[in-house]
Amino acid sequence: MRLLVRERLFGIGDDYWIEDTDGRKVFLVDGKAMRVRDTFELKDAQGRIIVEIRQKLLSLRDTMLIERDGEQLAKVKRKRLSLLRNHYRVTLVDGTELDVSGKILDREFAVDYDGELLAQISRRWLTVRDTYGIDIVREDADAGLLIAVAVCVIVLAEKEHED
Repeated sequence: MRLLVRERLFGIGDDYWIEDTDGRKVFLVDGKAMRVRDTFELKDAQGRIIVEIRQKLLSLRDTMLIERDGEQLAKVKRKRLSLLRNHYRVTLVDGTELDVSGKILDREFAVDYDGELLAQISRRWLTVRDTYGIDIVREDADAGLLIAVAVCVIVLAEKEHED
């Protein structure tokens, strides 16, 4: 499954659509403005909430939480001691860990599980400036979770870059 993300440079709430390769709107990333912490909802085209994403308020390292139906699904934070490239760890509630690495701010990174590629995020094959692709490699992968992971690591990397 290949999806196109068209971020908006300026806008209240950071809302943007994710489209399929035919240009159909598939998911909406609905950023919630005027909140103490970064908060997003990933919605399907009919407006149903797939997952909620929010910044954890009290933590030693910046952490984002992904929830589905009011239950925590995953926790995303920067991996310790990753000097060369941006590295993030996603810990699912069942203990499974996903590894996210690459050039996050350049939108060139991968999501792996135990060495197997799950999704590739890239601007390489696109020419529009604020557009990048999410290529979900495995058919049985949870697309909503992988999109949420991409949103989380981008938000965390941008916060770290600002500091």
